[in-house]
Amino acid sequence: MENGYSFEEYKETADWLLARTEQRPKVAIICGSGLGGLAELLSDKSAFNYKDIPHFPSSTVQGHVGQLVFGKLQGHECVCMRGRFHFYEGYDMYTVTFPVRVFFLLGVETLIVTNAAGGLNDSYDVGDVMLIKDHLNMPGFAGQNPLCGQNDDRFGVRFPCMSDAYDCDLRALARQTAEEQGCESFLREGVYCMLAGPSYETIAECRFLQTVGADAVGMSTVPEVVVARHCGLRVLGLSLITNKVVTDYDSNDKANHEEVLRTTQKRTQDLQKLISHLITKI
Repeated sequence: MENGYSFEEYKETADWLLARTEQRPKVAIICGSGLGGLAELLSDKSAFNYKDIPHFPSSTVQGHVGQLVFGKLQGHECVCMRGRFHFYEGYDMYTVTFPVRVFFLLGVETLIVTNAAGGLNDSYDVGDVMLIKDHLNMPGFAGQNPLCGQNDDRFGVRFPCMSDAYDCDLRALARQTAEEQGCESFLREGVYCMLAGPSYETIAECRFLQTVGADAVGMSTVPEVVVARHCGLRVLGLSLITNKVVTDYDSNDKANHEEVLRTTQKRTQDLQKLISHLITKI
C-alpha cells in the first residue's frame, strides 16, 4: 500500500480507461470552479462519470460536474477533469491527487491546472488571469503533503525538486498565445498560495499572505502540482481572479462562492480560448 493507494490500484484505473477510449492524451486539464465548460469544446468525446471509474473519488462541490472527458481540442488529444477534489471536502491528500498519477500512467506528459482564486495583489482586478509562477503550500507547512508516507520509485524520487514546479517554457507559450488572442491586457503572473479552506480568509490572514509574497489565494491546485512534478509531468497553472480579498477592517465586502461563479462565467470564454489555442503549441 503506497500512500493510501497501491500502484496496482492506480494501474487498474488507468487500464480501465485505456480499454474504454481510443484517445491517448498527452495533455491533461484540471478544470476549477465553474471552468468545466472547456470540456464542452472537445470533439470526438468520450465521458466517464467519476462514480463509474474504479477507485475514483467523487466531487461534491457546486460548479464541479464530476466527469472525466477524453477528446480532441483543436485536433489535439487531451483529457479534462470537470471538477476536482478538495482537501476541505474531507478527502485526504492521496485522494485529492489520485487522478494525477492515473494521468501519468495513461501517458500524459503535460498537466494544465486552472482554479478560481482571490486576488491579494493590489494591482490585480477581478477577471484577471494569473499565470502561476510559484506557490506557497500552506497545508504542506502543516504536514499535509501528498508525498508523505512510503515513496514508490515507479512514480518518482523520494525528494522531488519544486523550484521549477511551473514550467518556464509553457508560461512563455501562454504569454505568446495571450498576445495573439488579444488577452494580454488581463494576463498577470504571480505566486499562488493554497490554504486548506473551506472558510475564506480573515483580514489578518490576507495581510499575512501579502507580506510573505502571495499574489492570489485559493483552496486547491498545489497538491496536484506536487504529485505531477513528482511524476515528471510539465505543469502550467492558471488562476482566474474572481474576487479581491478584504484587507481593510472598515470594508463591508464579503467573499462568497456565488460571486466566484459569476466572475468565472464572465471570463470563461477568454480562458477557454487561451487554453485551446495554447494546446496546439505544446
